[in-house]
Amino acid sequence: MSFRDLIDDIDDVIFDTLGDSALIEGRAEPVLGMFSAPWKAPQFGKVQTAIREPRFEIRVKDSDGLSRGLRVTVDVPALDGGGDYDLLQLEPNGNGLVALILRKRP
Repeated sequence: MSFRDLIDDIDDVIFDTLGDSALIEGRAEPVLGMFSAPWKAPQFGKVQTAIREPRFEIRVKDSDGLSRGLRVTVDVPALDGGGDYDLLQLEPNGNGLVALILRKRP
């Protein structure tokens, strides 16, 4: 068994157990991933640091056919940032995951 196969098996368990679910436009089934909505980075005194965009990290194998502009509906409570987003870009990180960079839909 290759290292990538082993990591894929581990990812299956982690994503099935701890993952968030999102429906991506054009997909019949929800995709599991890790959602984060860091609306603001930490503040130091009165100086505010940069605002970061929400992201949904998925496995590379789940990213085939995704492109800018697709609707991504994240299934977490609204107070945690759930709802409808536009996909702005895909950022692969080289370790088998791809971050979907999102923008909240009005």
